Amino acid sequence: MSTCRKSRDIDTKKALVMLRLLIQKLQRGLSVLAPRGPEDLREVQVLAATMVPDDVSEGQFAVFAVKGEETKRFVIELDHLTNPAFLRLLEKAKEEYGFRQKGALEIPCPPEELQKILDDRSC
Repeated sequence: MSTCRKSRDIDTKKALVMLRLLIQKLQRGLSVLAPRGPEDLREVQVLAATMVPDDVSEGQFAVFAVKGEETKRFVIELDHLTNPAFLRLLEKAKEEYGFRQKGALEIPCPPEELQKILDDRSC
């Protein structure tokens, strides 16, 4: 197995762990919306369906790149969760904001840096 492939396998495992942590954070944040009875279930389903922006499709998630006053929103494909450079940014976000961050996921970097990482699909 090549070094690049081993690195990708490790990065994939790290990405899955980060995704699992992100999902857990989202679940904790949405737990306040949990239905208290069957009559509330439909209302929660309608609310949840309206919370996802129209430009975020299945297999995507949105983040904000924030550096000082400069902020830009990105819609990112899930396959970027295997990109080592993107994973480093997620780790940086975890260190800066922890898991107590509310609302949209913020990445502490200049938008141009995130754009460059997303444009670069090399090993």
